[in-house]
Amino acid sequence: MKGGKFSFQLLKEGGGQARLGKVTTPHGVFFTPVFMPVGSQGTVKALAPADLQEVGTEILLCNAYHLYLRPGTEVIREVGGLHRFMGWEGPLLTDSGGFQIVSMSALREIESEGVRFRSHIDGSLHFLTPEKVVQMQEELGSDIMMVLDDCPPYPASADEAKEAVDLTTQWAKRSQGAKNGDGQALFGIVQGGGYSELRRQSAHALMEIGFDGYAIGGLSLGEEKEITFEIAEMVTALLPTNSPRYLMGMGTPEDILTGVRIGVDMFDCVLPTRGARTGVLFTSFGQLNIKHARYSTDTSPLDPACGCYTCRNFSRAYLRHLFLSRELLAYRLNAVHNLYYYHSLMRDIRQALSEGRVDQFVRAFFSQRGGKGGTSEEKGGERGC
Repeated sequence: MKGGKFSFQLLKEGGGQARLGKVTTPHGVFFTPVFMPVGSQGTVKALAPADLQEVGTEILLCNAYHLYLRPGTEVIREVGGLHRFMGWEGPLLTDSGGFQIVSMSALREIESEGVRFRSHIDGSLHFLTPEKVVQMQEELGSDIMMVLDDCPPYPASADEAKEAVDLTTQWAKRSQGAKNGDGQALFGIVQGGGYSELRRQSAHALMEIGFDGYAIGGLSLGEEKEITFEIAEMVTALLPTNSPRYLMGMGTPEDILTGVRIGVDMFDCVLPTRGARTGVLFTSFGQLNIKHARYSTDTSPLDPACGCYTCRNFSRAYLRHLFLSRELLAYRLNAVHNLYYYHSLMRDIRQALSEGRVDQFVRAFFSQRGGKGGTSEEKGGERGC
């Protein structure tokens, strides 16, 4: 269903700073809090767009850095834009690739004008400016674009974090000036590491520039979880109430519920699809590792409380057999289940918000898992966000 010009409507608040919202984009409407599956290369691994629709996906995340390197944003523009290229008709958010440039490039030099780096694919040399990154995303035709930011690796000193904030602010201003028209939304990214005052400065500077939405970047890079959410809570309290708030690269179901409580609207993480490829599956009773021998003759569904295609049709024994045999179907069935779980969780959260019982929902969720951050069968799992 087609939408209209980008807008955010706050529908209800309740339970800490939790919010229920509605986002309208040129390619449709989605409701928040929302989880965005990661399709960096223009595909969510192992799944077709029809699978994504069936499991309840409302918006996808792709990565401008990866698509710029291969096949090239100009190629995608020539074939009609990213929606047509990948066969997805719903809303799309494209990340600028600032984090990927830092984490994946064999050689990078950050300058005031932009970032010089070598491709992780073939070693070719590239130079990206904030203006170029906006142009790339306009060629892709995404509904929500992200500014190019300077995301320093963890741990960063106060001086390093301040330099990153200053550069991110400069680049954000240039990104806003480079944006053409009003069809696509542009989000700013708050940086500042684990330093509250720098985070405050970054948020205020971005709000002065003015963006359609605001993201919190540079977290979950190795710091203690308490620091992650202390910073995120402080930043969300500063951000405008009439704009969506996006906590980048988070997370586990427990992370999402904690983020919702502090006022976050949008989440993304590779965890459900990476878990599908490593045998880590999410259920109503916690994580389950399908590789375990205990499931070799288990004829029960993966999660008796789940209504996904995988759980309606296949046993744990069969899923274990597929996974240990390295059959490609294992990755598809696992990914279908994990994303169905995530989207069902988000729908349940939104329902609890609409009914004014999100506090009870959160308490029941953590109680079922033996306390905050716990899982029933395995603990930890693969974050990979």
